[in-house]
Amino acid sequence: MDQNIREGIVKELVALLTQGNAHVTFTDACANIPVALVNKRVPELPYTVWQLAEHIRIAQWDIVEFCISAEHHSPAWPAGYWPAPETAVDEAAWHSTLAQIAADRDRFVALLHDPNQELLAPLPHGTGQTLLREALLIGDHTAYHTGQIILVRRLLHNWE
Repeated sequence: MDQNIREGIVKELVALLTQGNAHVTFTDACANIPVALVNKRVPELPYTVWQLAEHIRIAQWDIVEFCISAEHHSPAWPAGYWPAPETAVDEAAWHSTLAQIAADRDRFVALLHDPNQELLAPLPHGTGQTLLREALLIGDHTAYHTGQIILVRRLLHNWE
Protein backbone atom coordinates (compact mmCIF):
# COMPACT_ATOMS: atom_id res chain seq x y z
CA MET A 1 0.00 0.00 0.00
CA ASP A 2 1.26 3.47 -0.87
CA GLN A 3 2.65 5.19 2.26
CA ASN A 4 0.55 8.34 1.78
CA ILE A 5 -2.62 6.29 1.46
CA ARG A 6 -1.73 4.25 4.54
CA GLU A 7 -1.04 7.42 6.55
CA GLY A 8 -4.36 8.88 5.42
CA ILE A 9 -6.27 5.76 6.41
CA VAL A 10 -4.51 5.58 9.79
CA LYS A 11 -5.29 9.26 10.41
CA GLU A 12 -8.99 8.62 9.74
CA LEU A 13 -9.04 5.48 11.90
CA VAL A 14 -7.38 7.29 14.78
CA ALA A 15 -9.95 10.08 14.44
CA LEU A 16 -12.73 7.48 14.52
CA LEU A 17 -11.32 5.99 17.72
CA THR A 18 -10.47 9.23 19.53
CA GLN A 19 -12.73 12.01 18.26
CA GLY A 20 -16.44 12.51 18.12
CA ASN A 21 -16.78 13.75 14.57
CA ALA A 22 -20.56 13.37 14.18
CA HIS A 23 -21.20 12.08 17.70
CA VAL A 24 -20.21 12.47 21.35
CA THR A 25 -16.98 10.71 22.32
CA PHE A 26 -16.99 7.91 24.86
CA THR A 27 -14.82 10.08 27.13
CA ASP A 28 -17.29 12.96 26.98
CA ALA A 29 -20.26 10.63 27.50
CA CYS A 30 -18.66 9.38 30.73
CA ALA A 31 -17.39 12.74 31.99
CA ASN A 32 -18.78 14.44 35.06
CA ILE A 33 -21.19 11.67 35.97
CA PRO A 34 -21.62 11.40 39.73
CA VAL A 35 -20.33 8.03 40.90
CA ALA A 36 -23.67 7.46 42.63
CA LEU A 37 -25.27 7.26 39.17
CA VAL A 38 -22.86 4.85 37.47
CA ASN A 39 -24.58 1.90 39.19
CA LYS A 40 -28.10 3.28 39.13
CA ARG A 41 -30.66 1.28 37.18
CA VAL A 42 -33.31 2.69 34.93
CA PRO A 43 -36.60 0.75 34.80
CA GLU A 44 -36.89 -1.53 31.76
CA LEU A 45 -33.15 -1.36 30.92
CA PRO A 46 -30.89 -4.33 31.65
CA TYR A 47 -27.71 -2.35 32.29
CA THR A 48 -26.19 0.57 34.17
CA VAL A 49 -23.76 3.17 32.85
CA TRP A 50 -20.87 1.24 34.42
CA GLN A 51 -22.02 -2.07 32.96
CA LEU A 52 -22.09 -0.50 29.49
CA ALA A 53 -18.63 0.99 29.99
CA GLU A 54 -17.30 -2.32 31.33
CA HIS A 55 -18.75 -4.12 28.30
CA ILE A 56 -16.92 -1.65 26.04
CA ARG A 57 -13.73 -2.29 28.03
CA ILE A 58 -13.97 -6.06 27.75
CA ALA A 59 -14.82 -6.06 24.04
CA GLN A 60 -12.10 -3.56 23.13
CA TRP A 61 -9.51 -5.42 25.24
CA ASP A 62 -10.47 -8.66 23.49
CA ILE A 63 -10.07 -7.09 20.05
CA VAL A 64 -6.71 -5.53 20.90
CA GLU A 65 -5.38 -8.77 22.38
CA PHE A 66 -6.65 -10.75 19.40
CA CYS A 67 -4.78 -8.39 17.05
CA ILE A 68 -1.46 -8.68 18.87
CA SER A 69 -1.39 -12.28 20.07
CA ALA A 70 -2.12 -15.57 18.40
CA GLU A 71 -2.20 -17.06 21.91
CA HIS A 72 -5.15 -14.92 23.02
CA HIS A 73 -8.39 -16.69 23.88
CA SER A 74 -11.55 -14.61 23.75
CA PRO A 75 -14.11 -14.77 26.54
CA ALA A 76 -17.20 -16.92 26.03
CA TRP A 77 -19.97 -15.09 24.19
CA PRO A 78 -22.06 -13.40 25.50
CA ALA A 79 -21.49 -13.96 29.22
CA GLY A 80 -17.77 -13.20 29.12
CA TYR A 81 -18.34 -9.80 27.56
CA TRP A 82 -20.69 -8.42 30.23
CA PRO A 83 -20.29 -8.00 33.97
CA ALA A 84 -22.74 -9.92 36.13
CA PRO A 85 -26.07 -8.04 36.25
CA GLU A 86 -25.89 -7.40 40.01
CA THR A 87 -22.32 -6.07 39.91
CA ALA A 88 -21.78 -2.52 41.12
CA VAL A 89 -18.54 -0.58 41.47
CA ASP A 90 -17.07 2.11 43.65
CA GLU A 91 -15.41 5.27 42.37
CA ALA A 92 -11.96 3.65 42.09
CA ALA A 93 -13.28 0.77 39.99
CA TRP A 94 -15.28 3.17 37.78
CA HIS A 95 -12.15 5.19 37.08
CA SER A 96 -10.18 1.99 36.54
CA THR A 97 -12.64 0.91 33.84
CA LEU A 98 -12.31 4.29 32.11
CA ALA A 99 -8.51 4.24 32.38
CA GLN A 100 -8.29 0.72 30.96
CA ILE A 101 -10.47 1.70 28.01
CA ALA A 102 -8.18 4.64 27.25
CA ALA A 103 -5.03 2.53 27.67
CA ASP A 104 -6.26 -0.24 25.36
CA ARG A 105 -7.41 2.31 22.79
CA ASP A 106 -3.93 3.85 22.91
CA ARG A 107 -2.34 0.40 22.47
CA PHE A 108 -4.48 -0.16 19.40
CA VAL A 109 -3.68 3.29 17.99
CA ALA A 110 0.03 2.51 18.42
CA LEU A 111 -0.52 -0.73 16.51
CA LEU A 112 -2.16 1.22 13.68
CA HIS A 113 0.82 3.60 13.57
CA ASP A 114 3.32 0.73 13.39
CA PRO A 115 4.58 0.81 9.78
CA ASN A 116 5.26 -2.92 9.95
CA GLN A 117 1.55 -3.65 10.37
CA GLU A 118 -0.44 -4.18 7.20
CA LEU A 119 -3.90 -2.68 7.51
CA LEU A 120 -5.47 -4.95 4.90
CA ALA A 121 -3.55 -8.19 5.43
CA PRO A 122 -5.53 -10.92 7.18
CA LEU A 123 -4.21 -11.53 10.68
CA PRO A 124 -2.30 -14.82 10.49
CA HIS A 125 -4.19 -16.36 13.41
CA GLY A 126 -7.64 -15.14 12.43
CA THR A 127 -10.31 -16.11 9.95
CA GLY A 128 -9.86 -13.19 7.58
CA GLN A 129 -9.89 -10.28 10.06
CA THR A 130 -7.64 -7.32 9.27
CA LEU A 131 -6.43 -4.40 11.38
CA LEU A 132 -8.69 -2.15 9.33
CA ARG A 133 -11.72 -4.30 10.11
CA GLU A 134 -10.84 -4.47 13.81
CA ALA A 135 -10.39 -0.68 14.00
CA LEU A 136 -13.80 -0.18 12.42
CA LEU A 137 -15.26 -2.75 14.80
CA ILE A 138 -13.87 -0.96 17.86
CA GLY A 139 -15.14 2.40 16.59
CA ASP A 140 -18.59 1.09 15.68
CA HIS A 141 -19.05 -0.92 18.87
CA THR A 142 -17.90 1.92 21.12
CA ALA A 143 -20.11 4.47 19.35
CA TYR A 144 -23.16 2.20 19.64
CA HIS A 145 -22.77 1.73 23.39
CA THR A 146 -21.75 5.36 23.92
CA GLY A 147 -25.19 6.30 22.59
CA GLN A 148 -26.71 3.93 25.13
CA ILE A 149 -24.68 5.53 27.93
CA ILE A 150 -26.04 8.94 26.93
CA LEU A 151 -29.58 7.52 26.84
CA VAL A 152 -29.20 6.07 30.35
CA ARG A 153 -27.80 9.39 31.57
CA ARG A 154 -30.77 11.23 30.02
CA LEU A 155 -33.19 8.88 31.74
CA LEU A 156 -31.33 9.54 35.00
CA HIS A 157 -31.68 13.30 34.35
CA ASN A 158 -27.92 13.64 34.13
CA TRP A 159 -27.42 14.76 30.54
CA GLU A 160 -28.15 18.09 28.94
